[in-house]
Amino acid sequence: MALPEVHVFIGLGSNEGDSLQHLSDARRNIGELPEANLIATSSFYRTAAWGKTDQPDFINQVIQVSTTYHPEELMLLLLEIEEQMGRKREEKWGPRSIDLDILFFGQSILHFDLLQVPHPHITERRFVLEPLCELAPDFIHPLNGITVRQLLELCTDIGSVKRINSGNE
Repeated sequence: MALPEVHVFIGLGSNEGDSLQHLSDARRNIGELPEANLIATSSFYRTAAWGKTDQPDFINQVIQVSTTYHPEELMLLLLEIEEQMGRKREEKWGPRSIDLDILFFGQSILHFDLLQVPHPHITERRFVLEPLCELAPDFIHPLNGITVRQLLELCTDIGSVKRINSGNE
């Protein structure tokens, strides 16, 4: 039995190799999943590294996808895409060719071993909130009841986040 269609926001990031190409490839790979349809993409943002700051800047983007996948199944598929694209998990918050995070899965609040939704660090990461606000400023965070725009206004992260171009290039 198929699950009802849900709108999901996914954060994409890269700071190794050709980051713009990595994000483009990741969007294409996600869009080719049988039960996922790409709805919208934010612009690309050049952002300071977060958590472990002694590494190159990231290019970040947020996409919106509609899907009938179960949340854990979608996360496993995203991890598989990361692996196929050369992601190595050697160091927490270290450099990576691609990083794919489920930020919101509709209005669901989920706690699995593999996945927490909403993403537990979303409110403290300007590099996620800026592109997310571009796509869905009025989306309401299911845990705290405030909009993405308000989350961005309240965010204390001072890391550099600069829009560099449209996300479809």
